[in-house]
Amino acid sequence: MLYLVGLGLGDAADITVKGLQVVRKCSRVYLEAYTSMLTVGKEALEEFYGKELTLAERDLVEQEADEILKDAKETDVAFLVVGDPFGATTHSDLLLRAVRAGIPYQVVHNASIMNAVGCCGLQLYNFGETVSVVFWTESWRPESFYDKILQNRAAGLHTLCLLDLKVKEQSLENLMRGKKIYEPPRFMSVSQAAAQLLEIVRRRRERGDDPGLTEDTLCVGVARLGASDQEMRTATLAQMSSCDLGAPLHSLVVAGRLHPLEVDMLRLHARGDALTRLDRECAAAPQGH
Repeated sequence: MLYLVGLGLGDAADITVKGLQVVRKCSRVYLEAYTSMLTVGKEALEEFYGKELTLAERDLVEQEADEILKDAKETDVAFLVVGDPFGATTHSDLLLRAVRAGIPYQVVHNASIMNAVGCCGLQLYNFGETVSVVFWTESWRPESFYDKILQNRAAGLHTLCLLDLKVKEQSLENLMRGKKIYEPPRFMSVSQAAAQLLEIVRRRRERGDDPGLTEDTLCVGVARLGASDQEMRTATLAQMSSCDLGAPLHSLVVAGRLHPLEVDMLRLHARGDALTRLDRECAAAPQGH
């Protein structure tokens, strides 16, 4: 059988009891190593699980998935994913490959950023479509994620922005030359994401368009969610562009229409301009909202 096992968000101990039982009985265990990360490395997981892990990098999962599924009809194979197994479409592809090969599967779910982000104080059923904010380059600066944020806000909904990470990526030059030389890992911070959003605001104003967001738009930055040193900050978009929440991973939430209870929750992690903005939100809320 193929097991898809969620590891949760923090460290080795966040695996569920069921997930740990699965890992310990499997003959091969793969650790997906490119869509997210825990606060501990492979060695700490191996010590806690009592099992040797094989790192499954992007090339293996997306181009050589048959290697993972090999002999899975005769033995148990586990594929470990930070968060929940279906936080990335890649893992759905692996499941479909198993089904087509006649391999039975079982999923062991766990907490992911998609539900744990509720701890920031915004109610989960008030979230719209989740977006991914990618690193810009000199020649590639897409804005499609921004338009989705505006669509959510038009409906009064919050937006969870998942921030880009680059792990074991090759430069274009090394890729073209076939050199297995990899760039240092990069993880987008909330300040970088906010700066990109502000750049789009500036561009659209210069074109004479309504940017939809302003420097005063309320946001929430979260870092290392689920870890003992997790950080949260309610800030205006301008404040967030200079906010340092420390080590990765970071996520950014752009707030939509706020319920008074959400306002009270956001105050717990707000300061300065953000508190003033929350006061205005509270005063503007209709009675009984």
